[in-house]
Amino acid sequence: MPRGSKEAYTDKQRRQARHIEEGYEARCVPEKEAQGRAWATVNKETGGGKKSGSGRGHKVSHASNRKGGFVGGKRSHVHKIKRVQEAS
Repeated sequence: MPRGSKEAYTDKQRRQARHIEEGYEARCVPEKEAQGRAWATVNKETGGGKKSGSGRGHKVSHASNRKGGFVGGKRSHVHKIKRVQEAS
């Protein structure tokens, strides 16, 4: 199997990567970078593609789903900066 081949991934992992990639592209990330980030996220959450041997299963991590995004409103950071300036 050549490097970069996605044959070892399950259908669910491929769907996850497609969905994550679409999310990155919606945020104006270039297509190639979005694809790389999507597969990196799938690898982090699921541990990569299918591997042979018994006892290699493990729980899926959803830590990257909770990471990132915006906290507060669009201008929440502005108010924080003003408070810091007023305090000093």
